[in-house]
Amino acid sequence: MDDVHSRLEAQSIRVGYDERVIIDDLTMHVPDGRITAVVGANACGKSTLLRALARLLKPACGTVLLDGESIHSMRTKEVARRLGLLPQSAIAPDGITVADLVARGRAPHQRLLQQWSREDEAAVIGAMEVTNTLDLAHRPVDELSGGQRQRVWIALTLAQRTPLLLLDEPTTFLDIAHQVEVLDLVAELNERDGTTVVMVLHDLNQACRYAHHVIAMKGGAVVASGVPTDVITSTLVRDVFGLDCVVIDDPVAGTPLVVPAARRPSCAAAALVG
Repeated sequence: MDDVHSRLEAQSIRVGYDERVIIDDLTMHVPDGRITAVVGANACGKSTLLRALARLLKPACGTVLLDGESIHSMRTKEVARRLGLLPQSAIAPDGITVADLVARGRAPHQRLLQQWSREDEAAVIGAMEVTNTLDLAHRPVDELSGGQRQRVWIALTLAQRTPLLLLDEPTTFLDIAHQVEVLDLVAELNERDGTTVVMVLHDLNQACRYAHHVIAMKGGAVVASGVPTDVITSTLVRDVFGLDCVVIDDPVAGTPLVVPAARRPSCAAAALVG
């Protein structure tokens, strides 16, 4: 595992729902100022881990530390000033407009004697600009397409202006062009502002291209972590996903590129052989 200073970490946590344990005795850290991608098969505990890191789930054992302090001992507003979360399935109040929803990202910064400020206004407009949602500002969220709604939720998270972002499948509902647009935005935030990012991704090739640090999970446990070139191997992909593949260098980025093994010769290949 990379020996890197971390502002967010989990120490021997056990997390689950009711009596069902999803994660048991898991320890991990988030490299500060880097992009971390959490990968693994469905139901392996990725989203549960993110919810625990965001203080939405309290571990039955162990602890989550934010800047060296137990996250569950901190005030809710203080956590929200340091950590922004994009959940997997966010639900907007009926009839709320895009601008009003994104403005809710500024709630942690409001004070009793000082409500809305120019800084708040700039944060909301800036977040909508970079997510290409400014032209949707006055539209009800429930009238938008799935992709548009996802970009609005990302705008809300960005308006929070936290040094740490947790993104649970941020490319859900987005076509390939908008996926790249969102991930480029994440990379830009990291490079420009030093924002620490943890994101759950299903696409291994996107994880390799955009993340500095990859955490691979299986059965509620971390099975490998480190730089993409060390973690994403054909052996790991077979073990974690049950997929035979070859891993080659991405011809554009030079990062690992997972190419699934063919189950049968393609028609084109058969034609060439014939």
